[in-house]
This record gives sequence, structure tokens and C-alpha cells, in this order.
Amino acid sequence: MTDGPDPAAGPEEPDDLAALVERVPSGWTEVAYAGLRWGLSRTDRARGGTTSIYAEELGGPGFVSANVWRTQGGDLLRPCEMPAQRVLDFLRGWTPAEDAR
Repeated sequence: MTDGPDPAAGPEEPDDLAALVERVPSGWTEVAYAGLRWGLSRTDRARGGTTSIYAEELGGPGFVSANVWRTQGGDLLRPCEMPAQRVLDFLRGWTPAEDAR
């Protein structure tokens, strides 16, 4: 067995995942995704060692939830009871709410 990229991190390189997470503003913000309004939250913990991402479709049932652990070997995506691809698609696809108007 060899050490390699974590399969839970999906097809992203660690730097790409880091860029996707850094793009999310701290705190809560309204965003657009797939033509719908969402509330997106980012909470950093442990002096930036972990980041929680949570998004909820406003007025609908959709949500996205994950933690990102920043390790010496790179960032690790840990989705919360959903496929990593769903989280990555959201992180790639959201836009600021004012862009959707």
C-alpha cells in the first residue's frame, strides 16, 4: 500500500482545494448556485487548522456540508454524509448573490 492523495479529497490537488476554500468568505454570506439562492457559512477553527463549510438552499431542502483539515501533507476534504464531488461542485460553482441578479 502506498501513500498517495486522499480519495475523499476527490480529483483536486491540495492547492486547488485550498484556493476553493479560501474563496469562501468568513462568516455567513448569501450566494447563488444552480440558479438558486443559498446561505454559505465558513468557520475557521484551531487557528486555521480546520475550516467548516456549510451551505443551505434558502427556502429549499438543499445543503452542502464539509470540513477541511489543513495538514502538513496538504488540505484534506472531509464531506459530511455526502459525496466529496457534491461539495467540490458547489465550491467551484457558487457566485456572489449580486452576480445572480
